[in-house]
Formats: sequence, C-alpha cells, structure tokens
Amino acid sequence: MAQPTLMQLSYFLAAVSHGSFSAAADALHIAQPSLSEQIRRLEHTLGVVLFTRTNRRLQLTDAGRTLLPHAERTLADVRELGQAVREVRTLSGGTVSFGAFNSAHLYLLTPLIRDFHEQYPQVLVRVVGLNSAEVADAVRGGELEAGLVQLPIKDHGLSVGAPVLTDTVVYVSADPERARVPVGIEALAAAPLVLSEARWEDEDPLRRALTERAQRAGVTLRPYAEVEFQTHAVELAAHGVGDSLVSYLVARSQGYTRRLHWAQLDPPVEEHFAFITRSGGALSPATRMFMKIAHKHIAALQRRAKRGLAQG
Repeated sequence: MAQPTLMQLSYFLAAVSHGSFSAAADALHIAQPSLSEQIRRLEHTLGVVLFTRTNRRLQLTDAGRTLLPHAERTLADVRELGQAVREVRTLSGGTVSFGAFNSAHLYLLTPLIRDFHEQYPQVLVRVVGLNSAEVADAVRGGELEAGLVQLPIKDHGLSVGAPVLTDTVVYVSADPERARVPVGIEALAAAPLVLSEARWEDEDPLRRALTERAQRAGVTLRPYAEVEFQTHAVELAAHGVGDSLVSYLVARSQGYTRRLHWAQLDPPVEEHFAFITRSGGALSPATRMFMKIAHKHIAALQRRAKRGLAQG
C-alpha cells in the first residue's frame, strides 16, 4: 500500500502556510505544476480531498485539518532525527558507552576521560567500571557498546581485539626482606597473603593461574584475608596486615612507594588486556573516538610500566 512521502507532506504544509499552490511553489523554488501534482498524489494515496480550491485562498477540508498536525509532527520528528544524527557524526553530541575493569580508574580512565572531554565537550561519557566478566556480559547483551577487559574472557557473542596492554603481577610487602628476590609458588603458600577479587575468585585469571601453579607444586594457597578490590589489598599490605599480589600499575598508582616493597613472581605472571565489542555490532562515532584516544593513553602507560619494571 502506498504511503505519503515526506516531500508530499512538506508540499502540503507549504500550501497551507502560503494559502495557494503558486505562492507555496515560489517559496520552495519549484514549478507550480510539480507541487500541484504531488498534492494530488497525496490526496489519491489518502483517498480524501485536502483542500477546497477557491479563487482567493486555499481552504482546508475536514480531512486536511485532520492531517495537518500529523504532518507537522512527522516532519518535526524527521528534522530532530537528522539533527541527532549530525551531532553524533560530527561529535557535537552523542554518548560514549564503555566498560572497563574496576582498577582502570586508578591509572587510565581519569586522564583518558579528561582528554576526551577537552576535545569533545558536547559528548556525554558513560564509563562503567566492573569486573571484566561483567563488562563482557554487558557488551554481549548490548548494554554497552565496547569495553576494555582482562584476558582470557568468554568470547561467545564478542569480537575480541589483540592485547593492547600488558601488566605484570607483583608481590608487595611492607617487609623489604620478603620482596628481596622473585617469589615462587612455595613462598606464596607460606606467606601471609591478602588477596583481592574475593567475589570473583573462580573467574579471576590471576587466582586461576596461581591455583594451577599450586596444584602442580603440591602446595595450597590459603590467604590470610580476601577483599574485593586491589586498592584495598595494597592498603592493607602498606599497613603491614599482610602481603599481596597486585598489578604493577595498581601498585605504583597508590602512593605507597615508601612503605611498600615489591618483587616479581617466579616465573613472572603477566596480565593482558584487550578491547571487546559485540559481534556484528556497530559502534557509535563517540565510542569509536573514545577508543581511539584510549589507544594513545594505553601506549603511553605501557611505556611507563616497562621503564618502571626495568628499574626495579
């Protein structure tokens, strides 16, 4: 079934506004026969007469008066749609929809969001800091457009990029003697450990890696305390409550350099992070640009981490 076109509705509103086909055609810079023909097609499509044609001025019929507010609303909606799309395309509007692992705010998200906001102040930013597994679920379910997560991750329904950031797990202690040399799994089993990710024990990649090492070595890891966040574990270590295992980037961001000593594990444990998007999903220009700027910040962060680890 034929439907009215936007052009026909536009010509209809112009005729109503100017009171005649000739005046409407002049205002639209088109030939009057073209406008008159489109009005006739609109009347044919709707099966009604829209105007009573007089010698002085067009008069709306009852059908025309009924159509008028609908036509005005339809064209207004189209204009708003076009404006919204232009804002997103030009990054003068739109929303970043992004997720990140919960410690990313310590060393990445603040400078990243500040940089993005300075460049695109009209774009809204929604960054959700969750466990990597929750970020993956949110991206997979369409609640977020993209995310930065720790690998490995369950990748069904996701497009997982190559690793963009590599961090190293370090052993932190207030006792310099316990961080004097790289720490093996047997030493970990005997240490007063405070471990993070208490709620995500089964899904935390570090916990799984350590459990596998312990099983192969025939020892058992029994943490003295388990807490939710790495920042809490670092703080407890700094106060001498126990030693902990945290990402190097987290350890260096906490401001406990004078109170904490650190050593790498033996063999080392690295954490790899990658961007994820929904399989087959489209990214908005805002989120795509946010990820592009994130790449720049991550590259700088990676260089600083390598220098810090090399210096020891």
